[in-house]
Amino acid sequence: MAAHLKKRVYEEFSKVVVQQQHHEEITAKKLRLTKPSKSASLHLDLCKATLPADALQYLLQFARKPVEAESAEGVARILLEHFYKENDPSVRLKVASLLGLLSKTPGFSPDCILDDAVNTLQNEKSHQVLAQLLDTLLLIGTKLQESLVVRSRLVDVACKHLTDSSHGVRIKCLLLLGCLGTVEKGASKEGEAQPAKDVQKIIGDHFSDQDPRVRTAAIKAMLQLHERGLKLQQAIYSQACKLLTDDYEQVRSAAVQLTWVLSQLYPESIVPIPSSNEEIRLVDDAFGKICHMVSDGSWVVRVQAAKLLGSMQQVSSHFLDQTLDKKLMSDLRRKRTAHERAKELYSSGEFSSGRKWGDDAPKEEVDTGAVNLIESGACGAFVHGLEDEMYEVRIAAVEALCMLAQSSPSFAEKCLDFLVDMFNDEIEEDSSRDIREALHELLCCTNVSTKEGIHLALVELLKNLTKYPTDRDSIWKCLKFLGGRHPTLVLPLVPELLGTHPFFDTPEPDMDDPAYIAVLVLIFNAAKSCPTMPALFSDHTFRHYAYLRDSLSHLVPPLRLPGKKLLSSPRLATSALQEDPSQEFLQQSLERVFSLQHLDPQGTQELLELTIRDLQRFGELQSELAGMADFSAAYLRCQLLLIKALQEKLWNVAAPLYLKQNALASAAAKQIMEETYKMEFMYSGVEHAQVVIIHQMRLQAKALQLIVTARTSRG
Repeated sequence: MAAHLKKRVYEEFSKVVVQQQHHEEITAKKLRLTKPSKSASLHLDLCKATLPADALQYLLQFARKPVEAESAEGVARILLEHFYKENDPSVRLKVASLLGLLSKTPGFSPDCILDDAVNTLQNEKSHQVLAQLLDTLLLIGTKLQESLVVRSRLVDVACKHLTDSSHGVRIKCLLLLGCLGTVEKGASKEGEAQPAKDVQKIIGDHFSDQDPRVRTAAIKAMLQLHERGLKLQQAIYSQACKLLTDDYEQVRSAAVQLTWVLSQLYPESIVPIPSSNEEIRLVDDAFGKICHMVSDGSWVVRVQAAKLLGSMQQVSSHFLDQTLDKKLMSDLRRKRTAHERAKELYSSGEFSSGRKWGDDAPKEEVDTGAVNLIESGACGAFVHGLEDEMYEVRIAAVEALCMLAQSSPSFAEKCLDFLVDMFNDEIEEDSSRDIREALHELLCCTNVSTKEGIHLALVELLKNLTKYPTDRDSIWKCLKFLGGRHPTLVLPLVPELLGTHPFFDTPEPDMDDPAYIAVLVLIFNAAKSCPTMPALFSDHTFRHYAYLRDSLSHLVPPLRLPGKKLLSSPRLATSALQEDPSQEFLQQSLERVFSLQHLDPQGTQELLELTIRDLQRFGELQSELAGMADFSAAYLRCQLLLIKALQEKLWNVAAPLYLKQNALASAAAKQIMEETYKMEFMYSGVEHAQVVIIHQMRLQAKALQLIVTARTSRG
């Protein structure tokens, strides 16, 4: 065999081209290969390999290179030759995998290597290699699917190895049968027509295999036959129903799919009910069994069962109605709980003495015509599905209900209440933080008409805060807008929310409680538009306002409280203390810097230095306004440092003089960074707009550092 393969490979080195000359002389020319072929290079590499690891490395490198259609056969011959010589299973496994990849090469027909690929199975001892070879044969058979002879031959090969002890080999054989199996007539060697192998029976025999992976592969192979257009036999239905109670999840999942397929193929067929002498339509029986799987222990099976129920449009109406009723049936009787039985016995006042024959016989009469023959576990299937702990199952159940309701108006009317109830789905539906924050954003824009509505919204938001403490900022922001939009509705709730009493002092709440802060944010934002509300505050409420105004200035607005000064920013400080000369002098000093843009650079620096000096002296003299003066001076100092660092005459110097300017700019950027952090974190009552300006100044300092780094770095 090896000599035969080598002969086929080296034929491409000595091809003869015949050309007709003008004088009708026949000459032969030898072609000289300027580039070695793929097969030749692979052969040379494999010949150099002395260890299995080397051969495996060469094969891995070769697998990364594309192969042309004209070279595919030669490469396959080299691989087959090495397969026969190789003793290491891992190398043979890789060779078998490459043969499968080669068979998919566009423009290459793998029928030339089919015989050799089948022969490799004869003496193979490794189960992994055997499974890979069968996978390669499946790829070859898929490429040659139009040939009935090829498919019949590969089916015979698969049937031969179905008795292998390895589950991996049996799985590949079943997969091959499902993809290539046929029910057409075949031809024997004597030329007489004989029926081909009953592929469905062979696959069905492996429904009871000891390995659950093989059982799953057998069901999937049967489904593959159905997808290829082969009509499955009705006899398979009973086997599929038995597999619905399998111990393994993947088997039950595939069995549910097969049961549904058969119910669509034979909906009107009559099947017996094992528990009685009655008969039932196959689609109704399958519907009941799939309903039973909605209560399966695996949520994956429950999702699949719920989805498939929606497409069973031919089921009888009374079976549909039963899925919405939780009453259980047993031996044509409704099951009663032990409590119900004991209560009935007690109310009757009679107990069996045993002296009278039949005195404890059941007294109820059962109308057998009014009893549905659906399985007990299938009753209330959609009720169970809609109450499932997994939201995937609940979604699938809702979709199935909608699909069935479209084909049955009466069922649509009955399931309407169940669908409406799903709007109140509370089974961990709010576990998504994105959903909760989106709801908070919606409440920010909502107009409430009653004070009870405001109170209810506050209570529910506080429940949310207790369950999810990380939502604190989002809830505070929501209450800020609710209070600002509804001041007149919050006003009558203030005594209740703050727990105040007209005659007695109440204990001071804990300021570290996020729920108490949430209530204060609601009240303070409502008080901004309601001047009568602060009269309801306690003394500690005013202290808490001052604390929150400093720590959460973006949530608590400035308020004009009785007996208190208006807490505001330096820019807004003119309205309250217009008559104070100190305040007027501070305001005039700050207004001078607004004309900086109209001055030359020298005048700008002089004006900034003069204003900074005045603010520093003013802060020393007026302790009440020292914070505002120091804050303003620090900001103007940053502006002055930035202007000095960006002087054009210092940046337009020659390269050797960069060092001095870079050092000055780097020092200025560092000092500006320190000042901005002090302004942001060392002063209280800083407005959100001022924080943005501080960040902008810090960003300019970082940009200056970046320029310095770019000028001092090479490359």
